[in-house]
Amino acid sequence: MRLLSTRSGQVARDPVHHPLFARYYARISVAAESGLGLAGLRDRLLAGLSGRVIEIGAGNGLNFRHYPATVAEVVAIEPEPLLRQLALDAALRAQVPVDVVPGAAEALPVKSEAFDAVVLSLVLCSVRDVARTLGEVRRVLRPGGEVRFFEHGRGGGPVMTLAQKALDHTLWPVLNGGCHLSREPVAALREAGFRLGPQRRVMLPERGPALPTSYCALGVAWRPDEPDRPDER
Repeated sequence: MRLLSTRSGQVARDPVHHPLFARYYARISVAAESGLGLAGLRDRLLAGLSGRVIEIGAGNGLNFRHYPATVAEVVAIEPEPLLRQLALDAALRAQVPVDVVPGAAEALPVKSEAFDAVVLSLVLCSVRDVARTLGEVRRVLRPGGEVRFFEHGRGGGPVMTLAQKALDHTLWPVLNGGCHLSREPVAALREAGFRLGPQRRVMLPERGPALPTSYCALGVAWRPDEPDRPDER
């Protein structure tokens, strides 16, 4: 497969290394599939996709078994080495072809306009630069291609927002693989030039106390049909 972008000569080395968080995340994420209903949300996130898909920040590959058979190929980008190895194992059990590769969200190692869809699943919270990441999403999508997103972010009123911001400026990102609680993923997609489609607010957990991580958005956005100008690539 021709993964390399025409803008770079090599696949990026591991730009992220969070071995303690990766082990912790690998355990709690599996438990959350049934305990928090994430398996059902993954089904909704990926339903109806087809063609070539790129998933950015694939983690330990929990989305892979939820891709419908109409998907021709998934390129899964994961920068953290331990999570990427787990994703490789998950790819072997997927019903669609999945190619797991290293790379940074801000500089995807793939060609422009090569994909029919991009999947963003609990990743915009932890990228170093949201605007650059979404610029790369726009670059690799064909005109009219879609973005499927399931992201957590700011919510819950002034007191919760204040708590989220305080955690973001203290130990939360250090302890949680660079995660930030107070980002606004839907607003960021709009600002990056995507056309927003249907979306819904999701609370995790659905019942019980609201946590700083509880406020999620599940939805779809599209890259405008017109191709980007050369200086936007």
